[in-house]
Amino acid sequence: MEKRTFFLAIAVILAVCTHAKVRLPHLIGDNMVLQQNTEARLWGWAKPGKTVSVTVSWNAKTYTARASKDGKWLVKVDTPPASYTPLSITFDDGEPLTIQGVLSGEVWVCAGQSNMEMPVRGFGNCPVEGYNDAVLEARDYSAIHYVKVPSVMSMTPLEDANCEWRVTGPQTVGEASATGYFFAQALTKALDVPVGLIMANKGGTRVESWLTRENLEKYTKEPLDTMGIVNGHEWDYHRQLVWGNGTFNPILNYTVKGIIFYQGCSNVGDPGNQYSERLQLLVEQWREQFGLGEIPFYFVEIAPYHYDDVNGEAGALLREQQYIASKKIPNSGLVCTNDLAYPYETTQIHPAQKKPVGRRLAFLALNQTYGIGDVWCKSPSLKNMKIDGSVVHLHLNDDYGSINRFTDIVGFELAGDDHVFHPAKAEHFWQPGGGEWDETIMVSCPEVEHPVAIRYCFRNFQLGNLKNGAGLPLFPFRTDNW
Repeated sequence: MEKRTFFLAIAVILAVCTHAKVRLPHLIGDNMVLQQNTEARLWGWAKPGKTVSVTVSWNAKTYTARASKDGKWLVKVDTPPASYTPLSITFDDGEPLTIQGVLSGEVWVCAGQSNMEMPVRGFGNCPVEGYNDAVLEARDYSAIHYVKVPSVMSMTPLEDANCEWRVTGPQTVGEASATGYFFAQALTKALDVPVGLIMANKGGTRVESWLTRENLEKYTKEPLDTMGIVNGHEWDYHRQLVWGNGTFNPILNYTVKGIIFYQGCSNVGDPGNQYSERLQLLVEQWREQFGLGEIPFYFVEIAPYHYDDVNGEAGALLREQQYIASKKIPNSGLVCTNDLAYPYETTQIHPAQKKPVGRRLAFLALNQTYGIGDVWCKSPSLKNMKIDGSVVHLHLNDDYGSINRFTDIVGFELAGDDHVFHPAKAEHFWQPGGGEWDETIMVSCPEVEHPVAIRYCFRNFQLGNLKNGAGLPLFPFRTDNW
């Protein structure tokens, strides 16, 4: 009996000591990455009225905050330049708590649905190309740390998530977002800095899944009562509001550099400009919630997929909406993926080529965020066109002075007044003279004597092969509004 009483007393003492320690969110822990050269936010909970001291190893400064009546506190600490030297932070409200293995570097959020969530090891029957290579090389990228926020639904915004930072290695790389990891690989190579990835995403989610209650009430007609949300969609991952509350809200205090985003498949079929408007709304919402200004937002065009009809246009219309959004959202960029599905992947919603996706996102970040102008980052797009009899001549934006092929160009279609599109022949055209139209892409089709409209890869699953001098593919487009 005395022995039992002794152990019970020890348990009570331990419980009291544990309760006395300052409590940190799971995002603030061993192996975290701080955004370099800034004021990074650190936060947590303590007994109301308690003063919390935060001491950092890199400058020996101590920052203090007093816990509010609900126990919350937050401090901003000056972070050092990026370094591979491990740092530590001590939190003290009467009993010190120290976290170790902290790095200073670049921190990015990996958001979206399953093609962002898809890990390096792939999903069932959905492999990621280059998995073994990633495992073999993982020790070279131990300065890439990541944290996967669990996918949780909640009717109210959550402030914490059960997660932990992981250091890249052969045993851990397989669980990282493939797109995010290959993005980080390119960044750490080019910038020679640690990279932290916060993976807050959920497969199958719609853009509405991440909007706040306030924005859903103001800009949509989505039901926001519990039963309306539950009964409104056959699949829980399509539900509005709840994924943002449960999976994204816990990260909003974290100081980050920017967001990469891969989403859209679940919004295929949305009417008019609804998707581009709501995506723009989401970006505005996240920027306001993070409170870090107009942070970069780089996102991925949905890949070719059959959507029940390879020749249908629902997927193409969503890609068009993404392109429109990229022109409306400031400090953003869009990655084209028209060439990143294999011909046999018509029914594969998770194409295997994730490394090029991550690298193209990194090209945008390196050029537009980090100022490395020699990294060519933009896919070409239609600049203008001229119809000359039965021939259409095209100029492109962002070709970087060249196109990848002069002949055997596929993916173009022409239509006349009957609105029926036919496969067209396209080739490089040049004639001496120095006029504006002396060098073009020339498109023609025997079945269309008097073309009035042109399309490029404007179908659910249609692979083109025209690229610019950077090897980046031409964005799908149409000149009609049929």
